[in-house]
Amino acid sequence: MPTITTNDLKNGMTLELDRDLVQVVDFQHVKPGKGHAFVRTTLRNVRTGSVVDRTFRAGEKVQRAIIDKRSMQFLYRDGADYVLMDDQTYDQIQVTPTTLGDATNYMVEQGTTLILMYGDEVIGVELPASVELVITETEPGLQGDRVSGARKPATLETGLVVQVPLFIELGERVKVDTRSGDYLSRA
Repeated sequence: MPTITTNDLKNGMTLELDRDLVQVVDFQHVKPGKGHAFVRTTLRNVRTGSVVDRTFRAGEKVQRAIIDKRSMQFLYRDGADYVLMDDQTYDQIQVTPTTLGDATNYMVEQGTTLILMYGDEVIGVELPASVELVITETEPGLQGDRVSGARKPATLETGLVVQVPLFIELGERVKVDTRSGDYLSRA
């Protein structure tokens, strides 16, 4: 593990503290008029998702965790688990839906995604800003019902339900924002 000082912290950096993996959400260097400088941080536990505020002395040494990003292909679902294959080694792993989190709403079979790994443990998924998905269920748009901004629910191939404009039909490909889950445009 490389050791860094709290002066080198950046947002998104992953640290190993007290045998836990935490990600820096926010940090602030504070130099009061009297006393020593310190670093105030907001840390999110990678495994549990809990957020905690912690203060470090300026220059204090912490362990940086090495996170490996691997390109993996989603092959199929085995019961509740997702079976992924490493694009380089062709090794297959099973991952629980709780580990993948909201990414399951945007992963389609035979699609490739970046998996974040710490050693042999899957700790998350890095999604693109948007994905293209096929609509599997929606109501037909009514002729003459063209009120601007009117929306209807549509179910996508992953099971995610999004609000789409009335002119979108069954079987169309749409672009969906992975950060908010909102409809962006036709694909």
